[in-house]
Amino acid sequence: MYRGDYRLIGTELSMFSRKLEAQLRFQKIPWYWDFKTQERTAEIEARTGTHFIPALLTPEKWMIHDTIALGPMLNDRFHQTPVIPTTPLQRACCFILEDIFNHWLGRIAVHTRWCYPENVAWVGPRFGANTVMNRSIEEPFTEQELKDFAPIGDMMCEGFGKNVCAYNGVGPDQEESVRGDYMTMLRALDTHFASNDFLLGARPCLADFALAGACKAHFVTDPTPCSWLGEFRGMLFDYTDRLFGEKNYSDCDWSESDSVPDSLSTVLDYAQGTYFEFARANIAAGLAEEKYYEYDYGFGPTRARTQRRLNLARLHVQDELLECGAADKKSVKALFAGRGIMEHYLS
Repeated sequence: MYRGDYRLIGTELSMFSRKLEAQLRFQKIPWYWDFKTQERTAEIEARTGTHFIPALLTPEKWMIHDTIALGPMLNDRFHQTPVIPTTPLQRACCFILEDIFNHWLGRIAVHTRWCYPENVAWVGPRFGANTVMNRSIEEPFTEQELKDFAPIGDMMCEGFGKNVCAYNGVGPDQEESVRGDYMTMLRALDTHFASNDFLLGARPCLADFALAGACKAHFVTDPTPCSWLGEFRGMLFDYTDRLFGEKNYSDCDWSESDSVPDSLSTVLDYAQGTYFEFARANIAAGLAEEKYYEYDYGFGPTRARTQRRLNLARLHVQDELLECGAADKKSVKALFAGRGIMEHYLS
């Protein structure tokens, strides 16, 4: 690979931009923000072929936009600081948890961002900072800037936010179910992080970057999801700071015995009744070429629009499970027995 800096093209309020930032930070890859400004949007989208962010511009001048592909690539390039375990159980958990957090947390993120006027008003100037002024949201705003960029939130909500919430079945009328699910997830994470710094123990992996990306871009930043944290505020802020703060965890490691913390089963219990209900129904509808599908994650039937990328992600995880022989390992069978999770990926 060529030497040089990597350019992270995205915005600070994007969970996948923050996901990639967390990995760049942990692996100590030379990088800097290159915000996707309005002036550069056409150029960037012409090169990537999509409006989605983030994109990463490598020193070779490759521009790659999919964090699912970027994670393993950067792991291999900067192998002296690995973020993917090599042993079967830990590796399986890494990719399965990354898939869960990549595709489930976005529902909470878009609902809390776009369904509450006070949150819409707050994010507007912050998007303006990145996309118009080409500067960080951490820089103070003048009163005039807040006034000038106040309309951005409503414009984005009308042009994007309302539709994406409707497509995901998390519109304003779904506050009770989204908030209830959010609290259930926080309780599971609280149980796990009470005795572990990261999902697999003492060292972060790809799945941590997905979870921490949603935390940094939404849950500890946007006013609405932050106000919902309650007793879990300290837990989630501390976890997020472990990925974005100054402390170095690169000298820590996963268990040498290819074990994972016992409390990880609490997180899998949560995902079993939520993400996998969603994913199975979504993928079945996509394969049947149905535009919408219904599923129940514990709060009654939810109708949402089919997302074809979920099956592509499932097959990516399947390839990883097959390559490391995870399905034949006693430790993997013991953790996942009766959950239907391995069957979901390997069918």
